[in-house]
Amino acid sequence: MSFKNPAEQQISHAFSLKLPDDLLVQLDSEAKARGVTKPSLVRDILEQALRKQGPARALSCYDVTRDLPGTFKGLPKDLVSDPNTWSVLGAVALARNTDRTL
Repeated sequence: MSFKNPAEQQISHAFSLKLPDDLLVQLDSEAKARGVTKPSLVRDILEQALRKQGPARALSCYDVTRDLPGTFKGLPKDLVSDPNTWSVLGAVALARNTDRTL
C-alpha cells in the first residue's frame, strides 16, 4: 500500500457543466442542506454512482452484432462461406453502435 502526499491527492481537473435551472436549484439546495460546496456535492454523487455501477466492460462481438440476424435481405444463407461478409457485417455493426465501446 502506498501513501501519497495529501497535496498530490488534491490535484484536480476542472470542467464546465451546463445544467437546467431546476437541476441547478436542486443542486444548490442539497449542497446547502449538507453544508458542502456544489462542486464537492457533484464529485461525491459522481463517485457514488460510478462505484455503484461498477467498472465498464468491453463489448463482445456478440454484444455488438446480436441485433443483426434477419436484417439483411438477399444474402446467402451460409454467410461464413463468403469472405466479404465479415467486413460488411463489422462495418454495419459499428455504424449501428457508434455509442458503444468495442
